[in-house]
Amino acid sequence: MYDPKGNGKDKAVQTVTFNEAEPPAHLRGIVHRFLELKTHDPLAEPYRFHALPDACTYVIFDQLSPEVTGVAKLRAQSEEFDLGHAFHFVNIRFLPGVWQASDEPITHGQLTDPYTGGLPLRAVGRDLAGREFATQQDILSALVETWLETGLVAPNPVTEQIFRHLDDIVSVADMAEVSNLSARQLQRVLKRTTGFAPHDFLKVLRLQQSLNGEDTWSYADQSHFIHSFRRATGYTPGKYARKFDV
Repeated sequence: MYDPKGNGKDKAVQTVTFNEAEPPAHLRGIVHRFLELKTHDPLAEPYRFHALPDACTYVIFDQLSPEVTGVAKLRAQSEEFDLGHAFHFVNIRFLPGVWQASDEPITHGQLTDPYTGGLPLRAVGRDLAGREFATQQDILSALVETWLETGLVAPNPVTEQIFRHLDDIVSVADMAEVSNLSARQLQRVLKRTTGFAPHDFLKVLRLQQSLNGEDTWSYADQSHFIHSFRRATGYTPGKYARKFDV
């Protein structure tokens, strides 16, 4: 199964907490994780958040500024965000392809502005504020259940098939075959539901597999892997491992 690693935490910063929690069993085909990222005390230096490439959709709630909330996606290259000296975010990380709201405004990268869409995200952000992360997960689960009922999120049979056959996929043609789609159909479906072309989607999946310590999807050789990793993250694998905890 696709198990994305969303960020690299700078090893030099010890006062930043990153919590992950699995959703209830009935939501695990929709939600990958509930996330919390926060400071306990103001930091001496602004925090640089290294967002790794992944194909998930995020719903983000800024707990210090509840009006700042919304939907965000990342790109096929890693990005660094300046989160400042103090922050507290609670996020839903949806699995790739399950977000169905094509008319909902989506931010690519860091979300910093008050929400302007039609979902009740500001009210949910205020409801989350001041609660323990365990209680927040109940609120987030109820929100996802509502969205399932209305079709805002839904299982994606194409990405489900791709994740089920990860060990057998080494090319875009393989992705099309396990999905029972032509290459052109796969292009349309992945672009519409994930925002990625098949080639970039495969590139992100390969990188995420390597971050999980799996070499099932072998690159052509070690130099090819190092080159691909550096293009996606800006670091060689060795330098990345020394600088960040994933």
